[in-house]
Amino acid sequence: MRICFSSLGLVQYVSQMYSRSSPCCPVLLLIAALLLPVLTYINLRLILVSGKTKEFIFSPNDSAADIAKHVYDNWPMDWEEEQVSSPNILRLIYQGRFLHGNVTLGALKLPLGRSTVMHLVARETLPEPNSQGQRNREKTGESNCCVIL
Repeated sequence: MRICFSSLGLVQYVSQMYSRSSPCCPVLLLIAALLLPVLTYINLRLILVSGKTKEFIFSPNDSAADIAKHVYDNWPMDWEEEQVSSPNILRLIYQGRFLHGNVTLGALKLPLGRSTVMHLVARETLPEPNSQGQRNREKTGESNCCVIL
């Protein structure tokens, strides 16, 4: 769920947080209103395979599927050459791992108010979750069987 405030709406929201009996300096109220979006959202810098980047702002409750849909619906003009046919094939990569559609930004414990870099690729399917472990076992020659004498 993405919440958007106008400047006036933000000031009204912050002013409602304070009781009428407590004195509140208008300057502090304005500073709080300006910082609220910064402290409650996650800035994602998405990088395409071509190296082109764009920054988007999301809620910690947004999932990888929500992000893919939002990016698809708001595809940047300077990414026109990389336009895809459907949001369903857009995949996010974070710290070298593909994110499944139901994973939220909050579950990744991304810092609020800071930029996080992710890669955005077009891919029909995701690799199996244990495929990396299987490849590592194949490289080292390990197996999961035992010998009974």
